Amino acid sequence: MSDERPEKPLPELRASDADRERVVERLRDAVAEGRLDMEEFEERLDAAYRSRTYGELEPLTRDLPGGTGAPGGRPVAAPAGPGAVPGSGSGTAWPARIGGTGSSSTAVAVMSGFQRKGRWTVPARFHAVAFWGGGEIDLREANFAEREVVITCVAVMGGIQITVPPGVEVDVRGVGVMGAFDHRPTSAGTDPGAPRVVVTGLAFWGGVEIKVKPPKGLGGGRLRKEL
Repeated sequence: MSDERPEKPLPELRASDADRERVVERLRDAVAEGRLDMEEFEERLDAAYRSRTYGELEPLTRDLPGGTGAPGGRPVAAPAGPGAVPGSGSGTAWPARIGGTGSSSTAVAVMSGFQRKGRWTVPARFHAVAFWGGGEIDLREANFAEREVVITCVAVMGGIQITVPPGVEVDVRGVGVMGAFDHRPTSAGTDPGAPRVVVTGLAFWGGVEIKVKPPKGLGGGRLRKEL
């Protein structure tokens, strides 16, 4: 009796959890490589976890390099590109995100609020002020003008929240006067080549909070445990 398996499984065969996870890993790589945007990634991620058969999984990576089925139905992982970064498992191509001109250098909220989020470029020096107001600085999808950026925060009876992705080195040097600079580092470590974010300034009757979170769309369901 032959012990050989077919090169590709029948489309109607049931896929395993491991098969689904391999497809999700390839989709994550595609986001880091710039082949998929976050909206496409989230759609395919949802479809991957809802898939029951190989026939439902295969189209999700059909248009990606290395996405064709291998013996046993296991997608072949694409080779890591020059921008792929080991470390925290975030899959972020850091060299491609460092360099350029800052989108803006100042954010001010006086009895109001401000946001810097999405795709923007953090300048080498960024100043944020919140007076009786609040501000949000989200770096998860941002590029960085330089390998090291300094964010100076002044929060007076207000608050500023800074969100960084896993793998980024954070150095907090701010001073709190009847206020606080709150940073809760993770155990994920720093990715080689990742930017360094220095947070300094003053919190007077206010607060500056630094959080580490994965990019949107990469933190839900089963994927959360990998990050």
